[in-house]
Amino acid sequence: MKNAVVIGASSGVGKAVAKVLAEKGYAVGLAARRVELLQELQQELGPNSKIKQLDLLQPEEAMQKLTELIAEMGEVDLFVIDAGVVFYNKDFEWEKDLITLRTNVLGFAAMAHTAMEYLLKQGTGHIVGVTALSAIRGESTRLAYNASKAFASNYLEGLRVKAYKEKKAITVTEVQPGWIDTDMAKGRKTFWMATPETAARQIYSAIEHKRAHAYITRRWRLYAWLLKLAPRWAYERFLT
Repeated sequence: MKNAVVIGASSGVGKAVAKVLAEKGYAVGLAARRVELLQELQQELGPNSKIKQLDLLQPEEAMQKLTELIAEMGEVDLFVIDAGVVFYNKDFEWEKDLITLRTNVLGFAAMAHTAMEYLLKQGTGHIVGVTALSAIRGESTRLAYNASKAFASNYLEGLRVKAYKEKKAITVTEVQPGWIDTDMAKGRKTFWMATPETAARQIYSAIEHKRAHAYITRRWRLYAWLLKLAPRWAYERFLT
């Protein structure tokens, strides 16, 4: 039996990924801030799951909690990092940006660093980081969110290069979702909206094939291509 840790497993895509991994025979460590939701998921998944409460707003404490969970699992083959926050900050409030940056930048880096440090010692394993299409360009109402996802994307690439330089059999996968029907969508409905379950199964496919990058769902690669190629005037006028 392989062991996986899912950070952000209390809801949305993280929860759906944890369920898929359990279906595929993984023992799953479930980590998130809302422990009551983790307990509900643990009851559903059964005895091959463990839970650990951690809060990415407290990155150093979260690193210790993740280390404890790894020890409780015995060993870990796969880490999935899908924790973060988003605010539609139309009023340009610094407090919202600060929470976003602390969670999505410092918190994400703390989890990815802890996972990579462990896997470098182990010599093998897999890290999956969930970013967003928002990483590609900036946006007026989600400045901190888009920037934080760009950071995460770049950080994951750096980890991939580090594994290569150190000749370790460590796979690093960046998952860039488009619109997923979760709480983070804030009730919005848009074209190509996917369920968390569909997203989770495509993420599992990317894990199975050890892909460096995956758009979720796959059709969003077309939109990503458009975002990258659009001139500034067209992006500002039509795509934000």
